Amino acid sequence: MSARLTIALAAALSLAHLTVVASKTPTLDYEFFKAKVEPIFLKKREGHTRCYVCHEESNNAFRLEKLQAGAAFWTEEQSRKNFDTVSALVVPGDPANSRLLLQPLAPEAGGNTFHSGGRQFATKNDPDWKTLAQWVTRGSEQKE
Repeated sequence: MSARLTIALAAALSLAHLTVVASKTPTLDYEFFKAKVEPIFLKKREGHTRCYVCHEESNNAFRLEKLQAGAAFWTEEQSRKNFDTVSALVVPGDPANSRLLLQPLAPEAGGNTFHSGGRQFATKNDPDWKTLAQWVTRGSEQKE
């Protein structure tokens, strides 16, 4: 076999492998985010401040859009911006390495040691933590 043919065959196989890997990598679902994840950021949890209070226009990686005066939820444009921001804090398909899930989780449950907002989730059994994990884990497969 000629060297050129060998190189071309190797390149084609590499490209085919990348295509298979890319097709198996979950993508994050915007509609699920908007319907199920964003409400968690506005939810008052007993003993805690809402995520939104500290992360509204914050100067850290988890920066949520400021709600318009009198609004109970974000506009479509704001939700898209929140999706982009929050998506950068997760590894699609891998909640164990996603900062969005580790920062607010108690260290004894596998969370990061420091989170100035306290421990929003004492365990991974919290329904809201599970919702976040579902969004990260299942990607576009989770449409209902």
